[in-house]
Amino acid sequence: MKIALINENSQAAKNGIIFDALKTVAEPLGHTVFNYGMYSADGQASLTYVMNGLLAGILLNSKAADFVVTGCGTGMGAMLACNSMPGVFCGLVIDPTDAFLFGQINDGNAISMPYAKGFGWAAELNLQDVYRKLFDGERGLGYPKERAQIMAKNRGILKDLKAASCKDMLTVLKTVDQDLLKAAVAGEKFSEYFFANAQDEEIKAYIKGIVG
Repeated sequence: MKIALINENSQAAKNGIIFDALKTVAEPLGHTVFNYGMYSADGQASLTYVMNGLLAGILLNSKAADFVVTGCGTGMGAMLACNSMPGVFCGLVIDPTDAFLFGQINDGNAISMPYAKGFGWAAELNLQDVYRKLFDGERGLGYPKERAQIMAKNRGILKDLKAASCKDMLTVLKTVDQDLLKAAVAGEKFSEYFFANAQDEEIKAYIKGIVG
């Protein structure tokens, strides 16, 4: 699985801690982690939590990533921005129990975490435990197990509802504020990672026109 990490500007200084924790857990399980930044608090391309959501929508809908790990100070802003995108199902995850239940019940494709609220001593251990609950083993099995069938049915209904209520990603890219879009894809490693992994040719072509 291709996992994309996206941090926003207020928590960019913690990118290294988060990236190391994610790699430590995910890579031995056979997943590949792509760090889309921000890489430091003074990075040239500054990502807001709104841009995090837009970038998550681009990566997931183009299949450049299979899963997005993002967040902001409280985690709520990035979660809301992600869930405004077509095809993105993002949960607010604070601890390993949240991660387990989100993976088994909701089986979404993105999580948002709070990187200011409660991010204290040994925070990297909580991150690692969260990522283990998310990425080790099969998701979507249901919890409790006897409710697995109805949970899977509800996920399908939610997916259909979102498809009916949202525009497709290419339409979003064409109608969103183009300056906002340019800023969201301005990261120093965006082009390197995105164009090597994206599978939707229409989205790739449009983004290519944006980044030049």
